Amino acid sequence: MQNFVGHKNIIDGFMRRAENNTLSHAHLISGDDGIGKSILADIFSSKIINKPLGEENADVVIYKAKKATIGVDEVRKIIEEVNKKPYEGDRKVILIHNAEKLTVQAQNALLKTIEEPPNGVFIILLTTNLEIILETIKSRCQIYKLTPLNKEEMLEVLNRRTGIEENIIKSALAYAHGIPGRAERFLDDESLEKMRDLILLMLKDVSKRDVDSILKYEKEFLKFKDEKEELLSVIELFIRDIILFKELNNNDMIINSDKISEIDELNQLMSYKRLEGMIKYIKEARVGFKNNTNFSINIDIMLMGFLEV
Repeated sequence: MQNFVGHKNIIDGFMRRAENNTLSHAHLISGDDGIGKSILADIFSSKIINKPLGEENADVVIYKAKKATIGVDEVRKIIEEVNKKPYEGDRKVILIHNAEKLTVQAQNALLKTIEEPPNGVFIILLTTNLEIILETIKSRCQIYKLTPLNKEEMLEVLNRRTGIEENIIKSALAYAHGIPGRAERFLDDESLEKMRDLILLMLKDVSKRDVDSILKYEKEFLKFKDEKEELLSVIELFIRDIILFKELNNNDMIINSDKISEIDELNQLMSYKRLEGMIKYIKEARVGFKNNTNFSINIDIMLMGFLEV
């Protein structure tokens, strides 16, 4: 636990209640992907059943969604597991990831178990969207809302890495918005780097108003279909960086500072009015995705919009 950065007040409060034997039997951890929900759940589980942190234990049963939703049938299996006696001790933890994927019917099916689990059983739910969880579930849980880490905490996380250039650290810090997992992805994930490079190429072709070249990106972006929100966010970040560079003529506030030469080039190729128009099309694409519009159609409309502004 000494290597875990952030959320100190939450951890300290949990540990006090554990020592005083006043822990709730149901806990709900909410926060963005990469903010540390899983690690925090491991810390809680380790304390509850007195196991070494990071070590697997038969009395910590982990459920992760295999489909887009978690239905009643899956919940029935969870309830069956809840009612089984612990294997190694007198306590047991049921850990449910992606609780936002529980259907309303599944949440209702789980409600009584959360309200009155067998003695010694603790249930921990992890979610990225607290609003989707029913009030009846939330009212029976101790809720922990994980907020982004501050700059000092993020630097503590990033400074554990060696051999990374200062401008890369700066970019990772800006990209992460206080979420350690996003910073780690920025530094390590080759697919994200490929996405960023592809977006820069797309923006250059857009600046040339090259219709034939633009059409190929619909197929290229299909590789990121499961990360459509991230794709839109990265495009938007680059456009906002170009606008900032245009307004300030320096890179102090640029998020993608490791791509400053490309941003400067695009700054010279695109007008402020055009960049603002492109942001409008990104927002429309985001609404389209929320309304479950076909991915390819949505991307095609956005790209053609980029050419028209």
